[in-house]
Amino acid sequence: MKQTIALIDDDRNILTSISIALEKEGYNVQTYLDGESALIGLTRTPPDLAVVDIKMPKMDGEELLKKLRKKTSLPVIFLTSKDDEVDELLGLKLGADDFVKKSGGFSIKVLIERIRVQLRKKNINNLEDNKNIISHGKLKLDPSQLECEWGGKQLPDKLTTTEFLIVQELAKRPGIIKERSQLMDIAYREDTDIEDRTIDSHVKRIRKKFKKIDESFSAIETRYGSGYRWNVS
Repeated sequence: MKQTIALIDDDRNILTSISIALEKEGYNVQTYLDGESALIGLTRTPPDLAVVDIKMPKMDGEELLKKLRKKTSLPVIFLTSKDDEVDELLGLKLGADDFVKKSGGFSIKVLIERIRVQLRKKNINNLEDNKNIISHGKLKLDPSQLECEWGGKQLPDKLTTTEFLIVQELAKRPGIIKERSQLMDIAYREDTDIEDRTIDSHVKRIRKKFKKIDESFSAIETRYGSGYRWNVS
């Protein structure tokens, strides 16, 4: 079955060129010119992944992503127009799984490879031995549905696929320190062009999501110079 990619950008030329390239690669494509129409369309007909421009009329990419994250862990790749418009950390803090800059020689080939990486990560996560519920203290993870509970409550903002993989890796072996490089291998698989600070940004966002229902959340412990671990205390 063909996978579906949603493209959201107010530049018709960008939409057309990316759509043609993706269709040649065998993907179905949904296109939207603004965040408002995209939110309606993505809710009615969920794609497998969305490519979202930051600057758009009616509803920009940031606001669209905030609304999507309350409903879905759909993989999202941000498109940015300028180097100083949003850096990698900001894009990840907003809840994106990855980002590609349109300036400096925008490469559709690079974007397609980034899309493939995210889809492989999503598919592998679904196909691997992830059916067992992971429970530890207040935490309950259902990998088959990418659902996360804390103290019997669903997180107000769903974890992205990348965030879920990080929490899962830490929680399945509580007390064991996971180096950033290990977490990068788990969260990004084949994508090696990732820096340590990217994992730090994901962990910071994960903590914020848990603290929305528990201000005292401290289960993810930073081990300076080493990495992170799930606190057993």
